[in-house]
Amino acid sequence: MNKIEKKVWPEYFQKIVDGTKKFELRLADFSVAEGDELVLREWNPETRLYTGRQISKKVTYVLKTKDVTFWSQEDIDKYGLQIIALE
Repeated sequence: MNKIEKKVWPEYFQKIVDGTKKFELRLADFSVAEGDELVLREWNPETRLYTGRQISKKVTYVLKTKDVTFWSQEDIDKYGLQIIALE
């Protein structure tokens, strides 16, 4: 199990705290796996400082979009992708 720290902007951080945002969309430029701990630190992009708030979440599932071959690149460019949270 790894512990991974990442910045989160205030509007998204609060939704995670409230429990309405149950997913994270990230550039796949780091290694993460099921069972890892994701420490999300609130970051204010205007002041370029951490606010001091943080929350830890256990990673339960990882889907790397580079591995997804359901759609053509043409359709992805035209429509984009959506992340849908389920409860």
